[in-house]
Amino acid sequence: MRIPELTRRTWVLGFLAVSLVLACVLVIAVPVTRNGVLELWCGATGRACADQPTPPGDEPDVPDWRVEMSPVEAATWGHYVALGDSYSSGDGAGDYLPGTAKSGGCWRSANAYPQRLLGSYDFAGELGFVACSSQRGHAMLKEAGSADSQLDRITPHTSLITLGIGGNDLGFTPVLRTCMVRLPLVETDACTGQVKDIEKRMEKFEATFDDLLAEIRDRAPDARVVVVGYPRLFAAKPQGMYYTLTVSDQKWLNDTVKRFNLQLENAVNQADAAIVDEDQVGSVEFVDTYTVFRGHEVHAEEPWLNGVMIRDLSSGIKVDRSSFHPNAAGQAAFTDRVAERIASGPGRALYVARDTLDNASPDVLAAEAE
Repeated sequence: MRIPELTRRTWVLGFLAVSLVLACVLVIAVPVTRNGVLELWCGATGRACADQPTPPGDEPDVPDWRVEMSPVEAATWGHYVALGDSYSSGDGAGDYLPGTAKSGGCWRSANAYPQRLLGSYDFAGELGFVACSSQRGHAMLKEAGSADSQLDRITPHTSLITLGIGGNDLGFTPVLRTCMVRLPLVETDACTGQVKDIEKRMEKFEATFDDLLAEIRDRAPDARVVVVGYPRLFAAKPQGMYYTLTVSDQKWLNDTVKRFNLQLENAVNQADAAIVDEDQVGSVEFVDTYTVFRGHEVHAEEPWLNGVMIRDLSSGIKVDRSSFHPNAAGQAAFTDRVAERIASGPGRALYVARDTLDNASPDVLAAEAE
């Protein structure tokens, strides 16, 4: 049956009128805004919804502000600065750099691990070898801005920083002197009687070390900061006395070094965890050197560190500046251990800021090294 033309037109006009009414109702119910229209479209089609994740491939092509690098790349794109005390300066290893081997000097050795590392890696920048004998952590902070400052050698384009610090803050040399310079030569509490003093110094240094790491990170946020621990001086199971040091003294001294290393390592791990949690660049890492002299302690046939200097047993034993410090062979062992860490990294991804890398031109690096 065919619908008359007039009837069909009437039906179409009626449909359009109803649609117009519905549209008016919707406009009244939903504000005429971009969000309102999008909500209507979302409800009708399921597309362009505000809480809908962007489909893969639709993200804007914005590069990450960080660049991921291999451990060696992250350590060598800029300068290398070696900070710390006599264990890092090479005191006791001989072949000292001109002007450093004197009373009150820094005793920087060509055999020290920072110098050896320089020959192992191709750094884009220069070596700032400023580690100095007798350096203390709290003094490093106070000396900032002075002519003797180690921290001021750090630049924003420093890619690797090694740091060995804390032994002088704990008074390792005075502790050893107290242990050894005693008569009669019998077992006493000359060593173990210093426990409370050592604990107080360790507690005080904990805050100093945190401040030191924070200061270093502020100056070179992109750098790998590699903290080098201290070695065990005596065999794990001493076979007898070492001069005036009894077996129990040697074990106590070993244990004290181990406890201090653990304190350093915990602080380092906390600092690096904060970097990861905040998606930052750079790193703070710990190198465990406690057993680096295994089989080559002070009383071994081929020791990798110096023993003591004896003047006259009747008046005691002089514990010289370089006593119980690594010799050239010991510094070589340090180099191997630190190099292993540089090559392996901290066991996580390493990042450097893209802007920092872009600005680390040869001219900039050369200017910073002057």
